[in-house]
Amino acid sequence: MTRTGRDYVDREGFASALNQLVAQKAAARPETCKTQVVRGGDVAVGADTEGRDLMVDVTIGLLAGRADETKAELTEAVVDLLREFAGSEDGCRMHVSAGVRDLDPSYRNAEFWSPGRRLLVSRSCRILPALSDP
Repeated sequence: MTRTGRDYVDREGFASALNQLVAQKAAARPETCKTQVVRGGDVAVGADTEGRDLMVDVTIGLLAGRADETKAELTEAVVDLLREFAGSEDGCRMHVSAGVRDLDPSYRNAEFWSPGRRLLVSRSCRILPALSDP
C-alpha cells in the first residue's frame, strides 16, 4: 500500500488555480467554483506494495449540459495543472487523474450567514469542485 499524494500537492495554490480553470473551461461563474481536498487512505498501484507510488485524483461535478469535448478539454487541462502543483519524493512516481461527472438534477447547495460565522451547506462533500451554474 502507498500513501496518497496529498502531502506532495500545493493544495491552496492548486485549489485557486483549479477554480479559475474550471470557471474558464466550463463557462461557470468563478464564485460558484468550490474545491474540497479529501485525504484518501492508502492506495495500491499495480503490484507495488513498497510505497513508491503516490496518487492524486480529481473529480469534477458539473450540472448536465456541457459537451463531451468541453469535459475532455477540462480534464486534460486539470491533469496539466496537476503537473505544476504536484510533486513527489525521489524514487516515487506520482499518478494523477481527472474526470468529470454530471450532477444529478436534484443537486442543490446553499450558502448563508450565521451569527458570528460563515456556514456553507453543500451536498457535494466529495466533489472537486461542484458548480451550481451551467
